[in-house]
Amino acid sequence: MQRTLRVLLVDDSPQDLELATIAFEEHESNTEVTTCSGGHDALAHLRDPQKSLPHVVVLDLNMPMMSGLEVLEAIRTDPLLQPLTVVILSTSNDPGDIQAAYRLFASSYMIKQQNFPDFVEQVDQFIQYWRRCQFPTVQQNP
Repeated sequence: MQRTLRVLLVDDSPQDLELATIAFEEHESNTEVTTCSGGHDALAHLRDPQKSLPHVVVLDLNMPMMSGLEVLEAIRTDPLLQPLTVVILSTSNDPGDIQAAYRLFASSYMIKQQNFPDFVEQVDQFIQYWRRCQFPTVQQNP
């Protein structure tokens, strides 16, 4: 039985969202990706009772209006959203950013690969890992 991994991808850069969407397309048979272009949009999406919660939120750190850390803090202080898996995906390798994310109970922190083939590989590994976490008894596709 194949189950669909629901991912909410939050990034303010239209170019980064487009590249990530392309990278995730290879997994469209078992992964549903929804995108939001900022923190306020993401929180509105997550709090919409008409929408299913994602299995994993993939969150950029450096966004205007509401940073990724502010979104993460809002998720962790909301009793309905608190249990969500939140993975930071950022170009920042600053130890302060990484520590701040983990202090707010980020589930993981990934430093975005700079070239596209490496980023696609990073997304492949991400999908495989989180599918195994969410659906441990489901047969995984290579």
